[in-house]
Amino acid sequence: MAMHQLTFEQKLPTELDTLWEFISSPMNLAKITPPSMDFRVTKPLMSDYIYPGMFIAYKVSPLWGISMEWVTEITQVEEKKYFVDEQRKGPYKIWHHEHHLIPQDDGILMRDIISYQVPFGPLGDLLNAMMIQKKIEGIFKFREEKLRIIFPW
Repeated sequence: MAMHQLTFEQKLPTELDTLWEFISSPMNLAKITPPSMDFRVTKPLMSDYIYPGMFIAYKVSPLWGISMEWVTEITQVEEKKYFVDEQRKGPYKIWHHEHHLIPQDDGILMRDIISYQVPFGPLGDLLNAMMIQKKIEGIFKFREEKLRIIFPW
């Protein structure tokens, strides 16, 4: 089974504090997830903002409208610099998502690095090549467009 990695970058014309406040709130995830995925947090959160050790449980319909439970843990946080979430339950064998904020002269460069492995061995790798990677890319394209509206030039 292959390990896959995707990197997405987007420059946003905003202040670091403003962007951090937005992306460090799990309740904002639904705002930047395609409506077709029917994303919703399913368990009460102990905090409005992420912290190391935080678990986030939600329902999501990533393919064909099939709803599934997904649980992620926030494993690392360096305030206003980066955080990492890792899947604890969900569709992937491995899911490790790094969110980095890099100040620039005229805004913030947001870089997402996703390392993942799909289940089902070679069949899973074939499904990744045929559709899963494209689905992830589509989610991040949607996210980029929504963030452009939330943080316009």
